[in-house]
Amino acid sequence: MKKIIILSLVVLLFIGIIFSVSSAKEFTPKAEYTMTVNVSAAFGWGMSAQKWCDLIKERTGGQINVKPYWGSQLLAGKQMNWFQAVAEGSIDFAVESTINSSSVVKSHNLFSLPFFINTYENLDKIEYGKTGKKMFAEMEKMQVKALAWGENGFRQLTNNVRAVRTPEDMKGLRLRVCPTPIYDDIFKQLGADPIHMNWGDAVTGFQQGAVDGQENPYGVLLPVKIWEYHKYATNWNYLVDPLLFVVNKGVWDSFPEDIQTIIKEAAEEAGIWEKAFVRRGLDGDISINILKETFGETPEILDQIAYVKTKGMEVVELTEAELTAFKEATKPVLDKWIDEVGVDFVASAKLDMTK
Repeated sequence: MKKIIILSLVVLLFIGIIFSVSSAKEFTPKAEYTMTVNVSAAFGWGMSAQKWCDLIKERTGGQINVKPYWGSQLLAGKQMNWFQAVAEGSIDFAVESTINSSSVVKSHNLFSLPFFINTYENLDKIEYGKTGKKMFAEMEKMQVKALAWGENGFRQLTNNVRAVRTPEDMKGLRLRVCPTPIYDDIFKQLGADPIHMNWGDAVTGFQQGAVDGQENPYGVLLPVKIWEYHKYATNWNYLVDPLLFVVNKGVWDSFPEDIQTIIKEAAEEAGIWEKAFVRRGLDGDISINILKETFGETPEILDQIAYVKTKGMEVVELTEAELTAFKEATKPVLDKWIDEVGVDFVASAKLDMTK
């Protein structure tokens, strides 16, 4: 009896090996998987996308080749269409902003609620808590598999007219903003004039005086050399711009489990690196130490705020009272957009932030 059992186990093991080999042979990867990225490789955002591609290729022994296409060129520059393109499978991978998917995935507007999150600690609690998991599950139902978080950063205000310390200082400023309804509501509520334009047009607008300022994270301000156009910056963390490392659900399901594991772990590693890179000097020594100790890197510019000051910019750090004035001024926008985001998502985020 024992011999029969042993023989049966050997046969089952042999069949399992044959099946495993057969399954592996059945998987034939595409020669190239496409990835859309809204920025160039000069930004931390773009660097992390390239890092993800490189790690995938290296760890799969060249079996999976993902090619990044910069500047939303696969979308003919229409950055707001990335989510639909990945969902329908015309693009395989993306490292993209929640801002650019917020018109389709309403919960992504959570990160644009004015003065709602404010700190890196709160952001991490939301992304890695129940809210982030719920958001990933929602996206998967829409045929986009989210694997990791990255970060463009908390968006700050710059202009070439005056230092901004109060809501009254915003009145009449013509500001280039992201082309989403919640941005329009925020800046109109503050008395500014929100203007939609791509970055190339914005630079020309700055030079010609057609636009007074803009809002972007330091991860963007440094690469575009914002000091060449604007003298004043206000650090207000009024909203944040997370990035998502994603893949089309059908493409994801086509990968064997071992390759899925490699792709996910590579995304998480690239995301951790990218978050540390764009946060460096903005969260004390936390991100600088991550870059040094985890990745063995020491970027040339460690204190991003100090660096723009050396370029002649005047940087305003709002007091708690000044920040409260902006929160109160934009509360009508916050209240309006809770329903748009989803009451359940907002409640979940509030709960995560208390943990």
